[in-house]
Amino acid sequence: MTYIRYSKHARKRMIERGISEREVTNAIQKGSKRIQDRKIISAYTYFEVVYKVIKGEAYVITVKQRW
Repeated sequence: MTYIRYSKHARKRMIERGISEREVTNAIQKGSKRIQDRKIISAYTYFEVVYKVIKGEAYVITVKQRW
């Protein structure tokens, strides 16, 4: 996966939570993954990235804190 696109919602959550694009990239590449309703949830450090793969690109839906 070479390209990552972000929803407006994901961008807003990244700003609110102080999570950078580099951290999201690391989460997608290195995080532990699980599937839920055709979405991939990648857990990494203190947050999770929820995304779908569309035509070989990661489309980030949201970013949330891990509990």
